[in-house]
Amino acid sequence: MVRLTRLNHVPLVLNSDLIEHIEETPDTVITLTTGQILRVRETADQVVQRVVEFRRRILGPDAQPDGLREDGRTLD
Repeated sequence: MVRLTRLNHVPLVLNSDLIEHIEETPDTVITLTTGQILRVRETADQVVQRVVEFRRRILGPDAQPDGLREDGRTLD
């Protein structure tokens, strides 16, 4: 879950697993897998960074992009 801000300054918490894609048009537009469209104040880079930070917190500090820990063991 990532905290974002709608264009009208209303905060929201988004399930990042639902993000299909993000565009800057110049507003940041997030399209969800449900078809819902959200416009937020954060830049696309900020949204991506928050998603990455969230997933690192969930997976732990040893998580690597390939699903292996730094010591070569799998996460499960």
